Amino acid sequence: MTARWLRLASLITVGLLLMLALGTAALPWIMPEHDASARRLAAMAIFAASYLALAIGKVPGLSIDRAGVALVGACLMVGSGVVSPEEAYQAVDVGTITLLLGMMIVVASLRISGFFALVNAWVARHIHRPVVLLAAIVALSGVFSAFLVNDAICLVMAPLVMELTLALGRNPVPYLLAVAMASNVGSTATITGNPQNMMIGSFSQIPYTQFAAALAPVALIGLVLTIALLALFHRTELRGESLRLRLPRVRANRVLVVRSLIATAVVVALFFAGQPPAKAAIVVGALLLLTRRVKSARVYAEIDWSLLLMFTGLFIIVTGAERELLKPQTVEAVGRLHLATVPVLSTVTAVLSNLVSNVPAVLLLKPFVAVLPDHDRAWLVIAMASTLAGNFTVLGSIANLIVVEKAARRGIAIGFWDYFRVGAPLTVLTLAVGTLRLMWR
Repeated sequence: MTARWLRLASLITVGLLLMLALGTAALPWIMPEHDASARRLAAMAIFAASYLALAIGKVPGLSIDRAGVALVGACLMVGSGVVSPEEAYQAVDVGTITLLLGMMIVVASLRISGFFALVNAWVARHIHRPVVLLAAIVALSGVFSAFLVNDAICLVMAPLVMELTLALGRNPVPYLLAVAMASNVGSTATITGNPQNMMIGSFSQIPYTQFAAALAPVALIGLVLTIALLALFHRTELRGESLRLRLPRVRANRVLVVRSLIATAVVVALFFAGQPPAKAAIVVGALLLLTRRVKSARVYAEIDWSLLLMFTGLFIIVTGAERELLKPQTVEAVGRLHLATVPVLSTVTAVLSNLVSNVPAVLLLKPFVAVLPDHDRAWLVIAMASTLAGNFTVLGSIANLIVVEKAARRGIAIGFWDYFRVGAPLTVLTLAVGTLRLMWR
């Protein structure tokens, strides 16, 4: 009952803030004699309404999603005069959008070719113990997510894992939790693991190899902890007889599989060779479209355009807020929180990521990194903490929500407690590992 009332209060607050944002967006037009004050008030209201709506994921009485909220917020920033159209264009980090688009095309090509279905069939044929199956799902989800964007991997892996576990007559919940949690943990390892890391890579210009050398060990230990905690909390499910299943023959286009795997290997090699990730991803992605076997429209249908739209809107919203609200005294006050200390920055990032989600949290922290003495270390801490914090609750990351939604469509319920009892201790342990790793790096 308490949770229900809290959610109702949150929705009402979003509605009120939205009305305030719409009203204040017109103030610079209505009160030109107080233009500076009106713009500041408009920026504050639009920023607060947008971030609260993004955190909750909806607006009461409307069917708008997070991408729509970001677009409306960005347009209100421009419409109210807080940000000019030219400044809005400049605010969008094209490198991040380009990298994300390129990686989505690579993952789409792998999926359409049938590669992931082949991997699923191989697992079904060769793994005959429940605990080994769990470990295999964690390993595959984590490794794929390290290089190929965790949200996209969850979209691919969740249906395959459900198909496999239901055919085996097993409870799919622990295995689906493995997909969500391992994708979050594994994506910590590299710049291309998740959207927030892509932004951080673009902002910080940390080389791909340096980023991976710092955080891949954290991801590896985290995957081991994921297996251990899931096995502990679901030990009854993981006991039992050997698994025997012969899946129907998988239909895959061998030529496309080989082509997509070569393209994936090339793009990862280019990352480690020091090529700009955005450039490498979009060039390889574009070349994958040159084929007679798959219509480009099929690839476009696999791309999460709403995520790209949400990023674009967020860049503009945060730019408007920085311009009107981020005064020197604000930076000074935040500086007194000792963000240069790794444990403090890790904790602040983790808490903020669970309040407003990880991508908005990274954008909020960006202005404060500039005043810290060790930029690279600060960005690595933010990347680590914002990603691993996504495992704290089922609402902690888009990857979690993708898995839960896919499961719900098949009548499989993953409740808040189902996730939290494993995710909370996993988050605390992995954050501790990551914090210690970066403190002594």
